[in-house]
Formats: sequence, structure tokens, C-alpha cells
Amino acid sequence: MMILLHLFFLLILHHTPVTLLEFRYHSNQEIKEYLLQVSAGNPDITHLYSIGQSVRGQELWVLALGVSPGQHTVGVPEFKYVGNMHGNEVLGRVLLLHLIDDLVTGYRNNETWSLQLLNSTRIHIMPTMNPDGFDSSDTDCMYSQGRFNHNGMDLNRNFPDPFAAQTLEDDKREAEVRAVMGWLRTETFVLSANLHGGALVASYPYDNSNSKLKLINGASVSPDDDVFVHLAKEYSHNHATMHNGNRCAESRPFLDGITNGFQWYALSGGMQDYNYVWAQCLELTLEISCCKFPPVSELPGMWNDNRKALLSFIQQVHLGVKGRVFDSFGAPVQNAVVDVVGRRNICPFKTNQHGEYYRLLLPGNYTLTVTCPGYEVLTETLTIPYGPDHYSALKHDFILQNTTTTTELPSSPRHSITCDPSVRLSAGGASVRAVWTGFAVALLVVALSVDN
Repeated sequence: MMILLHLFFLLILHHTPVTLLEFRYHSNQEIKEYLLQVSAGNPDITHLYSIGQSVRGQELWVLALGVSPGQHTVGVPEFKYVGNMHGNEVLGRVLLLHLIDDLVTGYRNNETWSLQLLNSTRIHIMPTMNPDGFDSSDTDCMYSQGRFNHNGMDLNRNFPDPFAAQTLEDDKREAEVRAVMGWLRTETFVLSANLHGGALVASYPYDNSNSKLKLINGASVSPDDDVFVHLAKEYSHNHATMHNGNRCAESRPFLDGITNGFQWYALSGGMQDYNYVWAQCLELTLEISCCKFPPVSELPGMWNDNRKALLSFIQQVHLGVKGRVFDSFGAPVQNAVVDVVGRRNICPFKTNQHGEYYRLLLPGNYTLTVTCPGYEVLTETLTIPYGPDHYSALKHDFILQNTTTTTELPSSPRHSITCDPSVRLSAGGASVRAVWTGFAVALLVVALSVDN
């Protein structure tokens, strides 16, 4: 009876403010409890779920924020932040918890910036991708104790790589990597960043290369290089000091505080290249602190340094153009290829199950070509404005006409890799799981309060 009374009390306390979040390093258990509390108190704008478990069985928690937090809404882009991929690079854990607190508090206080973000975007925040590594890490600024997962593997070297021979079956990859790969299959993520430490720079794809890819001044340049440079500068120039480019004694200077990943150092099996090539999600790697494990006394200042940049970067999910592809009867067309002329992506960008597409593009004139077997090729030229100021990309739908002839496909593949994500993830891979309703979260909060 006492537990039921506690549960009733929690359920009627909707929209309660978040408990004051301290500037310190929270344990994995404390992060779990905090996320449960936020979700239970704000079920209308938050949704807590797990994408899987670490090697040691710890849940990989994600909090989704938005006005429809529990499911995708057609036309609303999906954004994500991932922290603590390397267990001893810990500032991201702190920043992402405070970002959650900031967004929820701002929304409850009817602050325009938070209302605009949450009304226009579904934001997914994973404070730690490597909880096992964090548990074994020390507080050294530079050394790597805790960097790897429980199996001693670097998670940022374990993803499929478009430029390297695939010698590892996907079901043999690390549990945390399989969980993220499965996650990327369940959501149409448009923009993302993963937070690291040990330098102060915004790094963008590609991280790797091969003999077939032409280097430009030592950089491995992607078809969307102009967009990536813009995104990296958006973060660095909204950061208090990153744009200065020479803040860390242990690393070389970076012009404007940004770098092409390969131009900095070659990396095989990285998460940002995997996101971009296989998941159609443009991702940056944000190195946000010279010290991998900054002193607690510096955390408030580091939050202030990064807050504006974190929020501005989310807003960039509204670059370019978005819309749907329909057939002549008004039904959405899945797996239609939406190409931007002059941008030959390794894996083409395709529509999702709702017929949706998202293409992050800078303002200008672009020619888009839509192809799908059984339909006439459709080509249209669009003038694209700057969307982030209005919290919406240009909206443009395509209507395909059926054809009695077979649509010709390219005579040769764009790259010698398999682009179908359903093929990339073997049976038994991780999938989004443990979806928490407000009722279930409340039950867990009660259980936690009893256990404590």
C-alpha cells in the first residue's frame, strides 16, 4: 500500500522541476536515477529508453526530448548527442546531463529558445556509451586508463569502415557498437555529434581513406565537405575558445578550431564515418577539453564555454531541404534515392518507411534527382534558404510517376561495400529496447527510493 501511495504521488507530480544538478562526476547509477527522475517528472516532453547493454550488462540509456518524445513525427528531424565513448574522457557526461536540465527547465519556464528547439526537433541524448570504461578509469589528464570497454577494445575503432577490408562479422563486434548500429536502424537520424576529450577541436569526416579517394591538401574529403566545414565552425565559433585553435599544449594548432579527421590522423573503424556512410547521419567528433578528466572545480566554467555551442549545433539539423516522396496515388515511397547533383555519396541517401528524406545543404541552388525502380526519374532544381533561423529546413515533396519500363540503375556500384543497413547488422544485433512509459518509470523511481 505504501508503494502504491508513493506511485500515486509521483504520477500526479507531472511537470515538476528537475532536482538541482550538481557540477561533479556522477556514477553510472546516479545518471540512471537522474534520467529516471527527469522522465517521470516530464512525460510530455521526455522519453527514456535503452538501446542495449554494455559488456558488463549496464544499460545504455538515452533520453529523448521533444513534444512527441516517444516516437518519430513525420517532418520532425531526429538529432543525437553521444558522450563518454571513451570511458576516461568524461566531460561529455557532465555537459549532456546539464544540457538535459537546461532544455527541460527552459521549456517549463516558457523560454523561447527551448520551446523552439523542442517544438521543432526530437533530441536524443546518451550521456555514456561506455559505462564500463568509466568505472575503471582514473583521473589522469592524458593517460588512457578506462579508455576501452570491458573487453579492452577501443569502441571508436570497432565500427565497419567504408575504406577498410571488413574482417569482422557484425555479430562479433563489441556489444556497445552493436547497440549503436541497431539504434541507427531504428531512427532516421539527420545530425549528430559524439563528445570526446584530450584536445579542443571539432573534427569531421572522413576519418579514413584509401587509394581510390583523392586527398586534398592531406584531407579525406567527403561529398558534403562544405556542410561539414560549416557545422564544425558552427560549434567552434559558438564555443568560448575553441575557434582560437591553439588552446591545448599537447596538440597542434587548428585553424578556426576545426579539422578534417584524416588530415589530423587516420582512424579506421570510427563512429562518425559509419554514421555518415551507412546511416545518412552527418556526425562530428567534438573534442571538448584538453584534459580528459578535468578537475571538478573547472566543470561550471566548461559548461559555460560549451552551452551556446551545444544548443547552436542542434539548431543546424534544420539546414537544407526535407520532405517526402509519393507515388501518383499519394502513397509514400520507401527506399527512393534522393541525390543532390554533384554529391556522389558512397551510399545513396534513401527515403525511410514514411517516404521521408532529409538533406543538409547550405543556402543556394541545387538540382535533386529522385530515382526508384518502377518510377520515372524525377529531376527538380530548388533554391534553398538558411533554415536554422526559422527552425525548419525547406519543405519540398516529390511526386513520382509510374513507368512501364524498368528504371536503369548505375552500371557499377558507387563503392565496393554493402549499403543496405539491414544487411550490415547481422541477426541477433542490438535493437532499441526497454521503452519506458511514464508509469513504468515512476515504478522504478519508487523502487530506487525504497532501495536507498
